[in-house]
Amino acid sequence: MSNATRQSNAAARERLEALTDSSAVDTSALAGDLLAVTDLLDREAGLRGTLTDPGIEGQRKADLVGALFGGRIGAEALDLVSGLVRTRWSVARDLADTSEQLAFLAEIIGAERDGALDETEDELFRFGRIVSGSGSLRAALTDRGAPADAKARLLGELLGGRANRFTERLLTRLVTQPRGRSLDAGIDALTKLAAARRNRVVAVVVSAVPLSDRQKQRLGTALARIYGRQVHLNLDVDPEVLGGVSVRIGDEVINGTIADRLDEASRRMAG
Repeated sequence: MSNATRQSNAAARERLEALTDSSAVDTSALAGDLLAVTDLLDREAGLRGTLTDPGIEGQRKADLVGALFGGRIGAEALDLVSGLVRTRWSVARDLADTSEQLAFLAEIIGAERDGALDETEDELFRFGRIVSGSGSLRAALTDRGAPADAKARLLGELLGGRANRFTERLLTRLVTQPRGRSLDAGIDALTKLAAARRNRVVAVVVSAVPLSDRQKQRLGTALARIYGRQVHLNLDVDPEVLGGVSVRIGDEVINGTIADRLDEASRRMAG
């Protein structure tokens, strides 16, 4: 993400945060409106180009947004999109990407209001692990030749009653409108967005057997001390690690498994 886009993206998030401070704002409706804008921008390359053209005065672009979307989306979404086109973007696609990110953030804020943010984050992570472990399921959900509504129905059958409405809407968007990203990358981005909402780090923890409550507490405390803020543990069990735990935070991996130590010993012997 370039500097111009980064600044515009950050400003847009601040506007969304301020807007949704009011409980009167329907975050789900706002998310839906922003996704509708994203879809139009994805379809209309010429429109994207016009709305991100630095040679066109910002108010003129905002007036165009009003003419295009006035009466079709809510006042809150219209205000956000008008603000987006007044700022600068490195490439035209960044405008659509940010519109979608704002939609995802609106859903996350809605989950937080409903007291379902932790649940949503955990459900996203668990679904990601299920997809990672099933090649046939991944193929069905990412098949470019399959109609979007067919994939949405399959997802609905998989989730039916097992996930809250925020998780379902977020995953449905990823499955039906991948926009060039992998499903794994999309889910990972959403879990990080949910974690960031609480200003905490996400740690993916893999162990040979389920950790006890005491072990989870000790690990969470140790990681929080290292990273200087709360750490949310996404837990997974893999008997192949043999023992110990492996912790991944972003691109950093902390390995403490028997399998890892055996691998290291083998490399030393081979050397």
